[in-house]
Amino acid sequence: MRFSAPALAAGLLAGFVGYSSSFAVVLQGLTAMGAGPAEAASGLSAVTVAMGLCGVLLSCWRRMPISVAWSTPGAALLAASAMPAGGFPEAVGAFLACGGLIVLAGLWPPLGRWVAAIPPALANAMLAGVLFGLCLAPVKAVVVAPLAGLAIIFAWAVMGRANRLLAVPAAVLVAAILIAYGLDPGTQLGGAAWPMPVLIAPQFSLAALAGIALPLFLVTMASQNIPGMAVLNGNGYRPAPGPLFAVTGLFSLLAAPFGGHAVNLAAITAALCANPDAEPDPARRWQAAAWAGVVYCVFGLLAGIATRFVAAAPPVLVQAVAGLALLGAFGGALQAALNDAKEREAAVITFLVTASGLTVFGISGAFWGLLAGGAMRLLARTR
Repeated sequence: MRFSAPALAAGLLAGFVGYSSSFAVVLQGLTAMGAGPAEAASGLSAVTVAMGLCGVLLSCWRRMPISVAWSTPGAALLAASAMPAGGFPEAVGAFLACGGLIVLAGLWPPLGRWVAAIPPALANAMLAGVLFGLCLAPVKAVVVAPLAGLAIIFAWAVMGRANRLLAVPAAVLVAAILIAYGLDPGTQLGGAAWPMPVLIAPQFSLAALAGIALPLFLVTMASQNIPGMAVLNGNGYRPAPGPLFAVTGLFSLLAAPFGGHAVNLAAITAALCANPDAEPDPARRWQAAAWAGVVYCVFGLLAGIATRFVAAAPPVLVQAVAGLALLGAFGGALQAALNDAKEREAAVITFLVTASGLTVFGISGAFWGLLAGGAMRLLARTR
């Protein structure tokens, strides 16, 4: 094996961008599910290390730039959902069920085909509805803390003109400076960087399985795993998708008891590692994805610091950064949902029901949105 300096640089960039752009979303999602500070730190660390090790394993095994990430849309779904009646242990049960479904989708092709058969307009409308509330956070931040909110948005917008990949990290940096400046002198952020793993005994309920596990599985497959395969195929790599899905599902199962929500193929960071800029020789680009995995493992060991800092910060500023990180995904999902005029009415209904935050029988709006949109689509076709 010949060492590739460009691949190292691409991997370091992919790891930094992948983590800094959405770790706040992951913490928001875990906290919304009822995780305490120690459990949130454990979950963030577990899912970060899991995706890092999974990326290293798949890239070295297949000799392809197979990038792995946490499910950012899945974390947004958690942040927009009501906490289950059983608290975080019930959410962990849903995480385990989601990991099991991902493994099953990789080992049993019909399930993967059924997921792919979900109308793209409805799947994207559900995702847009999940992201909508979080994307309003930057506007709310300007109302609550005008100077800080505007500073974060300004940093994001200016850096986005120069390098879109670094726009959210720039917003994170400005938010971190503002948070550090505003902390009370007596605030203690010290302690071990490596969080103590917290093993959570899972609980299972029909409401959590339908309202958390199933939507988490669907958005992870439709918004992460399938686009991740498309990125690889677009750059000339043709791995069999089943084994990749199964391995990411296995690592999801390993992370879930410690609070990690889901591991999947990456899409945006996959493009950083798989394109010719990462390494002119296609046979050596796998090193970029492997180095990105190493970076994730290092960040996973520092999850304790990240969690304590976010916990000491004004929630509105953390939410603003999370909202900015999701704007691109929201815009893409909304455009894809409304692109087909024949599917538009059903997609709008899916979006509105999901975005409403409706919770019935303890089941979140994402499930009901997909159900309502599917019923309208069926009715329209019958008519």
